[in-house]
Amino acid sequence: MAIEVSDAEALDAYSRAVTAVAERLAPSVANLRVRRGGGGSAVVISPDGFLLTSAHVVAAGRGRGRASFVDGRELDFSVVGADPLSDLAVLRADARDLVAAELGDAERLRVGQLVVAIGNPHGFGGSVTAGVVSALGRSLPTRSGANVRYVDNVIQTDAALNPGNSGGALADGRGRVVGVNTAVAGVGLGLAVPINEATRKIVGALMREGRYRRAYLGIAGGPRPLPPRVAAELGRRECVEVVNVVEGSPAAAAGLRPEDMIVAVDGTPVETVDDLQRFMVAELIGRRVELTVVRGDRTHALTLTPVELDG
Repeated sequence: MAIEVSDAEALDAYSRAVTAVAERLAPSVANLRVRRGGGGSAVVISPDGFLLTSAHVVAAGRGRGRASFVDGRELDFSVVGADPLSDLAVLRADARDLVAAELGDAERLRVGQLVVAIGNPHGFGGSVTAGVVSALGRSLPTRSGANVRYVDNVIQTDAALNPGNSGGALADGRGRVVGVNTAVAGVGLGLAVPINEATRKIVGALMREGRYRRAYLGIAGGPRPLPPRVAAELGRRECVEVVNVVEGSPAAAAGLRPEDMIVAVDGTPVETVDDLQRFMVAELIGRRVELTVVRGDRTHALTLTPVELDG
């Protein structure tokens, strides 16, 4: 005699986890249709209408579009602020009772951990894929005009990203949003901009001011090993070599030269371009900072005043 098993009993632990995350987050993920075509997904981050998405999703929309939810609602939205250099944008829809997702912390993720990618490519029915974190600490190159920057600590996952899922949620097994899906990295691999302390600051600034301010030095740099004597003296092996100095920039005014090796900013060690970029925050704009530079076989202290990065 066959024993009937209920659907709930037939679900294994993995399926139950994915199903629970999908049910929790589906009301918080919207489909976006932007003007001049195109679209993607977005995640509700406050009941009063703020949504988070990828900057590239709304780049061609002239600041407006329409958001659809799984409960059948369709709402007009406007772009509050976008930051192409982090590929994040904040939108505002005309609503006061949206279901906000809980934001998590990508810094707690581990390789192999379950993650669920949720988007809304069709308007009234969410799209769900599941997988694991396949890599952490990757960098994603972004561009705004002539400025190129790298988003740090991007999450790589094998949860497939379907068309229209850009801007949607990457969630952990408890349904907390730990990333914003942004790009396909190859067959079976996707990337997500992490939700962490750095990106929370960007999102907060976009909500309050409509933009995120960054400091600008006016150099192009790359990684290089320190000369052995300097490496032994400093107790580390890497630095950022100045490749080019922009004419009229703060770096040029301070006397920085190509082939200079930047080893510290205000006494804090610098070993990679990412290290240097992390210093370029709004608090440094207009404030004098000291760069420790190795030039030839001598160490120099140069003082400069960063300005605000344009665009």
